[in-house]
Amino acid sequence: MTEHIQQSRPIDVFGVGNAMVDILTFVEDDFIREHALNRGSMTLVDSEKQGGLLHNLEHHSLEMSSGGSAANTMIALAQSGGNGFYSGKIAKDTNGEFYRQDMLEAGIHFDVHPAPESSEPTGTCLVLTTPDAERTMCTHLGVSTTLAPTDIDVERLSRCQYSYIEGYLWDAPDPRQACVETMEQSKRNGVKVAFTFSDSFLVNRFTDDFHKLVSDYCDVLFCNADEVRHFCGLESLEESACKISKLVDLAFITDGANGCLVVENQQITEVPGFSVKAIDTVGAGDAFAGGVLFGLTNGLSNEKAARWGNYLASCVVQIQGARLAKSMAEKIQEVIGS
Repeated sequence: MTEHIQQSRPIDVFGVGNAMVDILTFVEDDFIREHALNRGSMTLVDSEKQGGLLHNLEHHSLEMSSGGSAANTMIALAQSGGNGFYSGKIAKDTNGEFYRQDMLEAGIHFDVHPAPESSEPTGTCLVLTTPDAERTMCTHLGVSTTLAPTDIDVERLSRCQYSYIEGYLWDAPDPRQACVETMEQSKRNGVKVAFTFSDSFLVNRFTDDFHKLVSDYCDVLFCNADEVRHFCGLESLEESACKISKLVDLAFITDGANGCLVVENQQITEVPGFSVKAIDTVGAGDAFAGGVLFGLTNGLSNEKAARWGNYLASCVVQIQGARLAKSMAEKIQEVIGS
């Protein structure tokens, strides 16, 4: 399929991921230590464990929003002026309806049929942010683990320029099959495949699987510096980027305040970040991916797409939570230049 035909598709991105209601709060370091949590990472917990943590946070201010890594990326895409569909499993419960309405209000099409009330509840992710802006996540996946290949709307997927799939799907059998189904149908329908590793713990657990996904399906890879080092088994970020360049045509590797590396056709380009005071790193990588996907689907060069992604990430780290409160489209020309 030619680039012209690919870009003539009416929808930018078809996103697939875990549909989670995020519950966000700030805590001191002592809270993380006292509850023996895996600081700075995501840990899967059962409802009892999560409920106990919430009980101990009863005097803290809590904020709720629709979330999940890929969902946050899709919202950043919409806030940039893009459009898309999102597939993720919710239950027919209060949190599920909150999630559906919140996604629609954010400008993303979301109409996966909810699971019946007798099923597991809608997934929730407790996000604990410490004073150094590091986030520790305790996730109860709930009904999101039942996302299946039959939930992937192939007709809608075929109308998109890109599919975007999060690595978190690889942690349960049905979502894993939904992930593969999305990638295979993308290839059959001339839709480019973008994949994100999501978390270092997933890279460590599924290194061989992720190598196969990248080699067999990926047109675009998103990861951060730690993830790519784990994936490649190397200490050097530059050497890791060189190794990735031989596996995929285009990769974006984020490196915190340093910005990112754009790896294209075995060439590596540094795109600097923005100097800001971070208070909460939740969603920075997701916002970056959303900005980049907007750029890729709307005619920006890879470097300008990365700069826009860096800017959105820099805005997100200055607030609590994983997403910005308003459209950012009016800032694009100012940020990327002519």
